[in-house]
Amino acid sequence: MSKQTPIRRTTVPQIAARKGGEPIVSLTSYHAHTAAIVDNYADFILVGDSLGMVMHGMESTVGVPLDLMIMHGKAVVRGTKKALIVVDMPFGSYEESPSVAFRNAAKIMKETGCGAVKLEGGKRMAETIHFLVERGIPVMAHIGLTPQSSHVMGGFKTQGRDEAGWDAIIEDAKAVAEAGAFSVVVEGVVEPLAAKITKSCPIPTIGIGASADCDGQILVLEDMLGLNEWTPKFVKVYGDLGPAIERAVAAYADDVKSRAFPSEDEVYR
Repeated sequence: MSKQTPIRRTTVPQIAARKGGEPIVSLTSYHAHTAAIVDNYADFILVGDSLGMVMHGMESTVGVPLDLMIMHGKAVVRGTKKALIVVDMPFGSYEESPSVAFRNAAKIMKETGCGAVKLEGGKRMAETIHFLVERGIPVMAHIGLTPQSSHVMGGFKTQGRDEAGWDAIIEDAKAVAEAGAFSVVVEGVVEPLAAKITKSCPIPTIGIGASADCDGQILVLEDMLGLNEWTPKFVKVYGDLGPAIERAVAAYADDVKSRAFPSEDEVYR
């Protein structure tokens, strides 16, 4: 009997090595069955705290608890074999101190089996990123528009419209790279700034509403599938699943009302 070569997951060093190379493909996923589909195409899958808004109807990501991230993280890991799985650290789980961040990041990794965590913030989180990486926890950073800080930012607003603020965001990218982050999500940043960050930052940049010049791209799966009533302007919608699901549910409801189902003889013979 021939031996089968086991499928190996994409690793953190493999993602880090893609700087300036073939673009990195990524999507979010929150449950096993969609993760299994995405796994065929994505280099890494993010279990994003966007699940609070997408799946649980929250107004922002701020209310997402740690246990909810762990529950969805477990499902995505179970549904996949190849992609690196990155789990978001939710608001309040890492900002207090590096030691608190380590405790919660370790809990996420041990209970989900994921390969890395993601946290928001640039220079202000550099010490925490360094603390985690030194203790064996791979960290993906997140700069630009940081949804957990949307209340401070006054909403979900594009960053870098005023060129005077560019240096601060570029410094954020450099700071997280120097602290040991293996990649950085650059969200909601004007294209020329995102391109400049990508050129000056030694780790892969993952764009969302940023620039095609980033080293990779990520989208919320439900956004690109057309499942949400509102979709950000920067999202290219690749599917029309919302209306398709509604048509299917309506057809099912009509069948129930008209009793249009197979008979027992047809089902069990």
